[in-house]
Amino acid sequence: MARLPDLAPETMSVAQRRVHDTIVSGPRGVVQGPLKVWLNSPELAARAQELGAFCRYQTSLPKRLSELAIIITGAHWKAGFEWFVHAPEAIKAGIDADVVEAIHAGREPSFAKTDEAVLYAFTRELLEKRRVSDVTYKRAVAELGELGAVELVGILGYYALISMTIVAFEVPVPDCEPEPFV
Repeated sequence: MARLPDLAPETMSVAQRRVHDTIVSGPRGVVQGPLKVWLNSPELAARAQELGAFCRYQTSLPKRLSELAIIITGAHWKAGFEWFVHAPEAIKAGIDADVVEAIHAGREPSFAKTDEAVLYAFTRELLEKRRVSDVTYKRAVAELGELGAVELVGILGYYALISMTIVAFEVPVPDCEPEPFV
């Protein structure tokens, strides 16, 4: 059970309702998970959801690579709701199911595509070592471009915020679904 109760529409302030309606009318179409938590701070919710819409739907990276970065981050934080939402999206976007399962299990995946292997190495170094080696950085820029590398870091930062919100406020997966990280 989440640590914060859901806000009922009739109890939302004008600012909360405005952000809620903006999210619902955008590409997400629904306010769920950590976005519900953020509504308790409408200013944070408004700014974070705009960044999230960019990071999820508008970067220069192909959806396949964005979803890979998202599930690596979600698994790192053991953010079950994030995993529940994005693991199927990663597979649908073209990430091999064996790769998704390896990431979930905490094993290093075997990648068939170079760009996926490079993104994985960059992401894991940044998350685990809190830095990226020169070799990995150069490979990432060569494979993803400077723009792609910058946007990748934005995706990782945004989904770390999402994941920390899920973990801190114990945002559950939807009813009747098993928790992916128990």
